[in-house]
Amino acid sequence: MKPEEKRRMRSAARFYAVQALFQMEASGVTVDTVAREFETHRFGEVMDGVELSEGHVDLFRKITSEAVNHQARIDQMTDRALVAKWPIDRIDPTLRAVFRAAGAELVAHDTPPKVVITEYLSIADAFYPEGREKAFVNAVLDHMAREAHPEAFR
Repeated sequence: MKPEEKRRMRSAARFYAVQALFQMEASGVTVDTVAREFETHRFGEVMDGVELSEGHVDLFRKITSEAVNHQARIDQMTDRALVAKWPIDRIDPTLRAVFRAAGAELVAHDTPPKVVITEYLSIADAFYPEGREKAFVNAVLDHMAREAHPEAFR
């Protein structure tokens, strides 16, 4: 498989993780329930001309499970990045899912912070194509990345 195809499949796994985290919050289902549903009904689909393979299910599982396992820490990091009058529970649920998925990669994976920011900005852009949210997402993710990995920004 070509490197570009691998990158696109990792991006798609991240996109699905955001959707799954949103669905978990909206419906109150567990991470295991939503992961099974996505693995049964979404993986194997073609997205951006690439079929999502079982190999990228692992990244999807890691992001969703780590987002749940580290949710308190991730939400606290997000809160510190937000304006004082806008705690995380007041922001759009899709943005919460973006921040939780990105936060999972920042606190529990070895994904470079700049890759996390780039990938999740692209996902935010897919959900909010008019672009107003992109600067907001960029600022919050940058703050979260600097908190999680200060050494990467020296």
